[in-house]
Amino acid sequence: MTTERETLTPDPDAPLDVATLAAQPVAYWTWAASQALLAHIRGSMAREDVNQPQWWTLNHVDAAENGLTRAEVSARLDAFRNDENSGTMEQAVDSLLHRGWLVADGAGRLTLTDAGREAKARIRALVRRVRAEMHEGVPDEEYAAALTVLQRMIRNVGGDATPRTGPGTGRRQP
Repeated sequence: MTTERETLTPDPDAPLDVATLAAQPVAYWTWAASQALLAHIRGSMAREDVNQPQWWTLNHVDAAENGLTRAEVSARLDAFRNDENSGTMEQAVDSLLHRGWLVADGAGRLTLTDAGREAKARIRALVRRVRAEMHEGVPDEEYAAALTVLQRMIRNVGGDATPRTGPGTGRRQP
């Protein structure tokens, strides 16, 4: 007996049905991919008692020569929040200060502590493992082709297809 899920999941060894795939709604599949990948990333990070805003904060604060203020952290990372609320970056900073991973000087500039640098190294290893899991069986050429197509479609509808850049936002890091 064939289940509905089995009929929706193509056999990876079957010939590619270009016409059927080309008729699929890209908005649905990009949404479904986003939901599945974010759930995997967030679940993996949660098991290590960390979240994406904390990871982003550690990266950006560490990369800034003289640290960052809370306002600078928020200004840099607001674009990365996705569906997070407006207090997310403040909460990330508060949590990292509480853990002793960040310290603020008299001017309010945040820098990583030794414990923060150690945590950042552990989280970086986690991020690399998660990336490898997500990219298993996907050659770089196919990954690059998929991004190129998505970027072209974004530009076709007047969107900004400029890739995010900065510490911890390498082209393929979660």
